Amino acid sequence: MIMAYELVIGLETHVELNTESKIFCSCGGHSSPKEPNDCVCPACSGMPGMLPVMNKRVVELAATAGLMLNCEINRYTTFDKKNYYYPDLPCAYQITQLNHPICVNGLVKVKTAAGERDIRIKQIHMEEDAGKLVHGGNSSFVDFNRTSVPLIEIVTQPDFRSPEEVVTYLGKLKSMFKSTGISECEEGAMRCDVNISVREEGSEKFGVRTEIKNMASFEAIDRAIRYEAQRHMDALEFGTEELVQETRRFDDVSGKTFAMRNKETEADYRYFPDPNLMPIVIDDEWLEEIKANKPVALDEKAEAYAEAGISDKEIAMLMSEHTVAKLLDDVIALGCNAKDAAAWILTDCAGILRKAGLKLKDLSITAEGLSYLIKKVDEGKLNRGAAKKTLIAVIENGADPIAYCEEQGFTKEIDSSMIEAVIDKAIESNPQAVSDYKAGKEKALMAIFGACMKELKGSGDPGQIRTMLIEKLKN
Repeated sequence: MIMAYELVIGLETHVELNTESKIFCSCGGHSSPKEPNDCVCPACSGMPGMLPVMNKRVVELAATAGLMLNCEINRYTTFDKKNYYYPDLPCAYQITQLNHPICVNGLVKVKTAAGERDIRIKQIHMEEDAGKLVHGGNSSFVDFNRTSVPLIEIVTQPDFRSPEEVVTYLGKLKSMFKSTGISECEEGAMRCDVNISVREEGSEKFGVRTEIKNMASFEAIDRAIRYEAQRHMDALEFGTEELVQETRRFDDVSGKTFAMRNKETEADYRYFPDPNLMPIVIDDEWLEEIKANKPVALDEKAEAYAEAGISDKEIAMLMSEHTVAKLLDDVIALGCNAKDAAAWILTDCAGILRKAGLKLKDLSITAEGLSYLIKKVDEGKLNRGAAKKTLIAVIENGADPIAYCEEQGFTKEIDSSMIEAVIDKAIESNPQAVSDYKAGKEKALMAIFGACMKELKGSGDPGQIRTMLIEKLKN
């Protein structure tokens, strides 16, 4: 008889923080390096006698992440040394937090087709990243640029019961951290260790646990969980192998996991308090400052956008990039309609960016510049075509939108007598189009209208100009 089994999963998610410098030295952060080992100093490369100096911004971002995940913030937090030898770890230990992590006891809700589940956050701790090994031919190289880049590690309880819940949770973290600027969550800046076991359905006892290390792709995480779950179930049901507690890696090509080493225990790392770093005390004043600067919760912002008439798909696109979400918020704060502003960003700006080979995150227009264009169009003082020309100049050439509109004469005040003169000239210059229009060919109107708009260089209200033109042709 084939038994029914339950999947039990816990995650350890490493997120590189978006800081200007590393956690314990002044070298640049995650996005600074351009070439291997060009962002390294004696401190982060493990030179003898060099002492770490704590980056205050790391503490603030870690606490902010904790607040967003409904965690308790420990007011007294310390660092520990985690000892292991590997070529990309220059000191042969990692500075991390074991005894007094910065955040504990959080909660995140995930919703899938199977329903809603509470995912408990055991803790969030700060730590430094390791370097990177690059293998090629018969040689291996080490790049220390990533060494000491600040991380938070978010450790959940084993509350996941399906790969869908895992991917939904990770997607929620990614959107949350990207939209608030806590992390870029790209190019290896968000990595996950998946702890997985299988047990008989209804049992309270945990099965043999294996850990799949260093997963960065949601698709790969989903495939790895499904493969590993089946491997465990086959072992329990058919005795295909003896399950042992171990660390495994996922091969993307074969879609299989392979053993790396026996799973280490806490004792194997010989943790001890780091004597070079003083405890951090977060007093009332500092905590209130962190709370005051905490971004609006992702769910609250999404709800506000939805109430403004922005679709779920548009909300997902806006909140996938911190700079884009902030641009929208700033444009709204300057008095523009939320739905219209979102359409300008996701349709007009995004379309121009795509043609230029750029992505939405590359949008560099200021909130003042974009709100100026939106308002001028709404007021009928700038037509949409002229606004689009301005956006192209801004995105492709870095033009100032206000100055560009003035230079091109797009916003020049035009009275009705000037418009009438332009219409008369267009009618006189396009006799065939006039004749065709009077003969019932409606499309002929566009030739005359286009001539008017060309003469006016995009200025004036297109609706008003069209109405005056039709009236003139009737008479």
